[in-house]
Amino acid sequence: MHVAHFGHSCVLVELHGKKVLFDPGAFSHGFEGLTGLDAIAVTHQHADHIDPKRIEALIAANPGARLLSDPQTAELHEGPWEAVHAGNVIELGELRITGGGGRHAVIHPELPVVDNTVFQLGNTGNPTRFVHPGDSLWVPYTPVDVLAVPAAAPWMKISEAVDYLRSVAPRVAFPIHYGIIAEQAWGVYFSRLDEMRKSDTEFTPLRPEDTTAF
Repeated sequence: MHVAHFGHSCVLVELHGKKVLFDPGAFSHGFEGLTGLDAIAVTHQHADHIDPKRIEALIAANPGARLLSDPQTAELHEGPWEAVHAGNVIELGELRITGGGGRHAVIHPELPVVDNTVFQLGNTGNPTRFVHPGDSLWVPYTPVDVLAVPAAAPWMKISEAVDYLRSVAPRVAFPIHYGIIAEQAWGVYFSRLDEMRKSDTEFTPLRPEDTTAF
C-alpha cells in the first residue's frame, strides 16, 4: 500500500492496483494535477473535504474515476456521484470499498448533523486494509491495518482522538484533519497520539506532500 498525504484529510491510497483519492478539500493542496485516478471518494459535504472551486477540474482530469460519496453529497453535486451507505460494497478489480458509519460527529447540539461515510479499503479476505473515517469516530467491525486518524477538529477533544485510536487499535496510524491548527501546534497533537497509543500500534506522522509505503 502506498499513501500520499496532501494536507488536512486529503489522502491518495494505491492498493491492489487501484488509486483512490479521498477528501480533496479547501485546506489541502497538491492533488490538483493528479491523473489516472480510479476513484474519488468524499466522506461528507463540508468544504474542507470537497472543495467546490477545484473538484470539477479534478473530475475533468480523471474521466474514468468513480465518484463516491456520502448520500447527501451525492445529492448536492451534479454528475455521476454514487451514494455510498453503510454496508455498501463496491468492487474495483481486486480492490473492495466498503461503506461504514453514516453520520458526522456532533459539532454542537444546535447544529444539524450531516451524513458522513467511512470508507474501508481492502479485499474479500481483509476488507479493512485502510480506513478513512472522515469526520467521525466510527470503529470498524474487523481489524484495521492502516488508519487515517483525525488529530484535531472542532467536534473533538484530544482525549477522544486518543480513545478512538485505542479502540480501533490498527497496526499503523497516521494523522489527518490537522489543517485547522497552526503548523507550530502539530507536534502537540502528534506527540499525544504517539505517547498514548496502544503499544502494538505504530504511529507515523505524515506531513503534507509526504508519501510512504505501509
